[in-house]
Amino acid sequence: MNESENNRLSAVRETSGRFWDAMRRSDVSAMHAIADPACRFVHIGVTCGLEEEAAAFADGVFRPTDITINNQEARLCGPADSTVVIITDCNYTLLLNGEETTHHFAVTEVYVPGDGEAWKLVQFSFCALVY
Repeated sequence: MNESENNRLSAVRETSGRFWDAMRRSDVSAMHAIADPACRFVHIGVTCGLEEEAAAFADGVFRPTDITINNQEARLCGPADSTVVIITDCNYTLLLNGEETTHHFAVTEVYVPGDGEAWKLVQFSFCALVY
């Protein structure tokens, strides 16, 4: 991997970290700044757009209490390696409708170039891991 590829992967990992931090803090403004307006989210039992996802955090439907990132793998793909896919292995604990629940997930994050140096999140999909 060359320096340019390493720099792109580093930039996207940093963007991913900021998005996870925004979710931890239920910071809807930060989530909007990172995610493309057309971003899609896939959860256990629901698929939604950015506005619905942000509303779930703003309204307290999703209230994270702990997010532990166990591992992240990032790779370049697509024409001219213009897309970055990150697979995040995490334990996600949140209050969901007042009940604390913890899930072990593999989360697929897809990022594409945005304006300037920014990367935009376009897909965020949770897959429950059972092993």
